[in-house]
Amino acid sequence: MSYDLMVFDPETPPSDRQGFMKWYEQQVQWSEGHTYDDPKVSTAELRAWFLEMIGRYPAMNGPYASDDVDDPKVTDYSVGKHAIYAAFAWSEAESAFRTMFELAEKHRVGFFDVSAVDGAVWIPGESGKYARVHGG
Repeated sequence: MSYDLMVFDPETPPSDRQGFMKWYEQQVQWSEGHTYDDPKVSTAELRAWFLEMIGRYPAMNGPYASDDVDDPKVTDYSVGKHAIYAAFAWSEAESAFRTMFELAEKHRVGFFDVSAVDGAVWIPGESGKYARVHGG
């Protein structure tokens, strides 16, 4: 069991809760026809988020994988074209949430609190402010 969060291209999923959750379920089928451990398949914003995020929470797999498998910060990322799913150790939940949320806002990507009941979805707004659009 892991503590799971996701960032995504805010232009891709439907904006309503029901549509978003249907889109989310499609994303986690991992059926895009590529490996899910290299950010080269993602948007520029998601790649920038990923490259900064792994400086704090190293990747478990792929071209940026950490050699330190005992480090509790090592994270299992699944990198798609329009979303990056991150599975953290529960001991890192609070810090991982804070870090991932801050970097999502900085890189202007959406954020989904996957592990929360009725997890909140945040996106950058037209005014530049980061806003919760549903859930939570």
